[in-house]
Amino acid sequence: MEPIISFKKFGFQYYAQKQPTLYDINLDIYPGERILIAGPSGSGKSTLGNCLNGLVPFSCRGECTGELKVDGVDAPHSSIFELSAHVGTVLQDPDGQFIGLTVAEDIAFALENACMPQDEMHAITRRVADMVSIGDHLDFAPHELSGGQKQRVSLAGVMVDEVKVLLFDEPLANLDPAAGKQAVELIDDIQKKTDTTVVIIEHRLEDVLWRNVDRIVLMDEGRIQADLRPDELLSTSLLLDYGIREPLYLTALRYAGVPIVPDMHPEHVNNLVLTDAHCAQVRNWFEEAPVPKTGADEAPILEVRGLGFGYSPGKKVLEDVTFSIRRGEMVSIVGRNGAGKSTLSKLICGFERPSEGTIFFDGRDLGEESIRERAAHIGYVMQNPNQMISKTMIFDEVALGLGRSGLSDEEIRSKVEETLKICGLYPFRNWPISALSFGQKKRVTIASVLVMGPEVIILDEPTAGQDFRSYTEIMEFLRTLNQRGVTVIMITHDMHLMLEYTPRALVFSGGRMIADQSAASVLCSSELVQRAALKETSLFTLAGRCGIDQPVAFVERFIETDREVRRNGC
Repeated sequence: MEPIISFKKFGFQYYAQKQPTLYDINLDIYPGERILIAGPSGSGKSTLGNCLNGLVPFSCRGECTGELKVDGVDAPHSSIFELSAHVGTVLQDPDGQFIGLTVAEDIAFALENACMPQDEMHAITRRVADMVSIGDHLDFAPHELSGGQKQRVSLAGVMVDEVKVLLFDEPLANLDPAAGKQAVELIDDIQKKTDTTVVIIEHRLEDVLWRNVDRIVLMDEGRIQADLRPDELLSTSLLLDYGIREPLYLTALRYAGVPIVPDMHPEHVNNLVLTDAHCAQVRNWFEEAPVPKTGADEAPILEVRGLGFGYSPGKKVLEDVTFSIRRGEMVSIVGRNGAGKSTLSKLICGFERPSEGTIFFDGRDLGEESIRERAAHIGYVMQNPNQMISKTMIFDEVALGLGRSGLSDEEIRSKVEETLKICGLYPFRNWPISALSFGQKKRVTIASVLVMGPEVIILDEPTAGQDFRSYTEIMEFLRTLNQRGVTVIMITHDMHLMLEYTPRALVFSGGRMIADQSAASVLCSSELVQRAALKETSLFTLAGRCGIDQPVAFVERFIETDREVRRNGC
């Protein structure tokens, strides 16, 4: 069988860079295969994907070497237009892919450009919309959809051309866990119906492996470091060696001394082959693992009482929300897309005014304070970094908030450079922001808030688009700030982040807070997982399979052990 995608000694160098981004790529992908491309930020995986759809070299200019054939087309010497008939791309941020005013218009955009007769265009649009289960929303505006629904519309928009290759660039980054799971199932379903070749670029490896993939291509520093079946790759230490988080249940097995081999089928916890001896090792490890320490209670720094809000009359986004957060806590806010999590943060920061209830900061009512007055104590990092960035250069963006601080130019430079180093951005301090990836832009926005020294910092999806190494650097920095007394509140879809870094979780669904519990107990509750569109941790499943009747304690002890192992660099 001839490959549908074939790289032969392929390389690429951006004109703006001194060194190539891709080196000597040799990779064949065959029709109907599902390939996962993984690697740390800056490894070249997004550039590799953009070579398939023509963004490289026709939009992102640079020089190609070697050969690349995509469905028989000489890609580097073709065009974006020609390649779009062969490769459909679903972007990380679906909002950046919408063109039409309604779902139907957006799906039909390519057909309209091809001057297709309306009857035929309507029939194809309806068929593709039904295929991705969005047919009931054809008259909706894109902004009325949830994150998962937006992904479906983006997928439908590229499928109308009946492309042979579907490229997904971090499709799970902005989705809640349940929507991410549905997205993986949708990709699996579409591939079975159409026999399309699928290429997925994603950091959330365990979530992608919810459905089978044929191979995992591991990249680092512009080169392919491994091209293996999932069971082969997961049996090695390669993922950890290159800073990629392996599935949590495998890490737990390693801590228990259980060797991981391909015959165990380690790619999914439900298919994992465990012997009685393996289960005994896990139980023994659990009994001997250290019990997490509990922190001392502090006075509340933030209190929310009876909060209610709606963007339009008669339609509440939040209703009767009451909670308090103590000084020095680290708390997660979790729940499905559209549950009101981001709206809550806007109310706390003063971007919106509540219709009901009161917000207190350090005992005083925030109702009369302006956004500027609140910003002196409460920092906010938005989910989409492009909505926060206003300067051209990285250094200037991070320094922007210090302009009226009364500090000297030298003091500002020192403060900015220190923050850039902590956030892993110092080598790029003189770069234009336009040259950064989505994940790097995210770090710039975090740095621009952290440099101000807030007492409370609210982060909306702080690790979206980050590889595990960058994720760990940022989160360990936030932990350090937290240990110095800064209160950290994180809105997140990353269940491992919630487990590892926040002992407490506030769970939202339908505009109401439905739980205020430990992170481990939330993810071990089938009821909460279902109501809030979360995803049960695979550690819960592993505990059950090994006969451990204290799954919450098992998860908490794993997190404590994992934290100590990585902190000590073992």
